[in-house]
Amino acid sequence: MIAVYDYGAGNLRSVQNTLAEIGCEHEIVRDDDGLRRASKIILPGVGHFGQMMRSLHVRETLKERIAAGVPFLGICLGMQALFEASEEAPDAAGLGLFAGIVKRFPAESRVPHMGWDELEVRPCSRLLKPGYVYFAHSYYVPEVDDASAFCTYGVRYTAAIETGNVFGVQFHPEKSGPVGLGIVRRFVELPC
Repeated sequence: MIAVYDYGAGNLRSVQNTLAEIGCEHEIVRDDDGLRRASKIILPGVGHFGQMMRSLHVRETLKERIAAGVPFLGICLGMQALFEASEEAPDAAGLGLFAGIVKRFPAESRVPHMGWDELEVRPCSRLLKPGYVYFAHSYYVPEVDDASAFCTYGVRYTAAIETGNVFGVQFHPEKSGPVGLGIVRRFVELPC
């Protein structure tokens, strides 16, 4: 079962519609038991980093399931949550699965970064193909070794990460048309 975790502010309806469009059975889960039943986990995220981390009452179970090899996809703020912290809420700890701090776009950049942008995809990516995807964010993950794609908006930053069973995308595949559908489909089709 694919679990879409609801922490109270995620972009659930669009993610559900995308999964339904590709014929994927899924369940909205809100607790540890739901995550433990999952064969794959999607964490959509919108809003404020601090609020999300305070509302994420399943932190240890998420980390336990990821460590057990369950494929995980973090979307937008769901990807940022994988890092140690964010400048958006310096007092809120992230999951710490990746080293680094999520940064705010430079003062000269218009924020939020909203709209379509082209991905610079690394050949190692299992989920991504070159194309345009939809972004809506004011904070970004700096360039990291596990990046599978980059984008430039004032600065070059990590648009997606992939390592083992952990995947994260800064953009919204559920709002990115056929390119986004392909990304979600490839995640769903990953072996468990």
